[in-house]
Amino acid sequence: MEYTPLSPFMRPISHANLRVVERTEATVPDRPINKWELLRELSKAQTAFGITERDLTVLQGLLSFFPHDALGGNAEMIVFPSNKTICERLNGMPCSTMRRHLSRLIDSGLLTRRDSPNGKRYARRHGDERIAFGFDLTPLFRRAEEIARAADEVRMAESSLKRLRVIVSLMRRDLAALAEFGQGVRPDFELWQQLHDAADAVAKALRRKLSAEVLGEYRTKLEVLLDHARSVIDGPETEHLNSNAAQIEQHHHSSNKEAIDSEPSLEKPAQCNNAQNGQVILLDDRNDQQEMRQMPNIPLHLVTAACPSLGVFYQGEVRHWHQLFAAACHMRPAMGISLSAWEDAQRCMGPEQASVVMVAMLERFAEIKSPGGYLRALTTKAASGEFSCGPMVMALIGKQSAA
Repeated sequence: MEYTPLSPFMRPISHANLRVVERTEATVPDRPINKWELLRELSKAQTAFGITERDLTVLQGLLSFFPHDALGGNAEMIVFPSNKTICERLNGMPCSTMRRHLSRLIDSGLLTRRDSPNGKRYARRHGDERIAFGFDLTPLFRRAEEIARAADEVRMAESSLKRLRVIVSLMRRDLAALAEFGQGVRPDFELWQQLHDAADAVAKALRRKLSAEVLGEYRTKLEVLLDHARSVIDGPETEHLNSNAAQIEQHHHSSNKEAIDSEPSLEKPAQCNNAQNGQVILLDDRNDQQEMRQMPNIPLHLVTAACPSLGVFYQGEVRHWHQLFAAACHMRPAMGISLSAWEDAQRCMGPEQASVVMVAMLERFAEIKSPGGYLRALTTKAASGEFSCGPMVMALIGKQSAA
């Protein structure tokens, strides 16, 4: 047609009408584009164009009236269904609703209305020339590259958001693990409970759909907490604990050798100090006094990780302290430790802590000259409140890390 109208029939003209550019061979791309692929790209980038899912539904209905799968080429890209036909194609959408979504598509620059002089939509031929009035899909075709770029940006943003969410989730898990590890190394610090609470708060927040800004804030906070936790665990106080473990074991190998090798018995009642409240309880071999129960200051899973030789004496996974105690009782005769030395260790250390000592000794069995004497020496220290099994396990973990 020689003239492209700008104004709609019996409607006021708008900026969307003024943005109409007449189609020429220079402005319309020659490469055909699949209309359904273009619709999928627009669906991904709908936010960038200010349209909704219902708008896309109406556009899909209009595209279904276009007879070819590809937009472009020499085909006329004007569809001219009536409002009633469009609503029927849209599964009975109300006409007023359909017109509202059509207006949004036109305002967004994805469609152009080509109204006839009387407002009817139709196509006629004048000789070899075909004249059509209706909805022009040319703007959608022209903006195909823009739509594709916007869709790629959305995909990149979604991928970045997904990666950020994974990073925050992993950092939260590491924070919880460091809090549990630090609780075993330095149970006197209140920091570990605070880290546990922070990890739990992040876990609850991750149940929701969070924006990139919120996830970025969580990542920044978690980085600070993780750095602080690592600095506390790897700080001089923790190193002092590890060196104490090495000094204790070296002490039993080098000094007071006769006492260790001869495995002296503890003839006097042992005084076991409660490290929590300073209470002293005298324990005899045969009396009915209450036994001191000192739980180990290190998590069980760290003990089993540091002592892989435990699997020789216990089949299956050790998940509870009573399972560790059963394994320790089974390995005691094989290690050449007398029953009296084992019972004394249980009374002054507690069954759980004595079991940790036993499995830790098993890991260094080849280096200990007299396991029974070694256990009695540690029992003596426990009786005076100078022993904790945590440094022994930490020394084993440090040895594994160095290997």
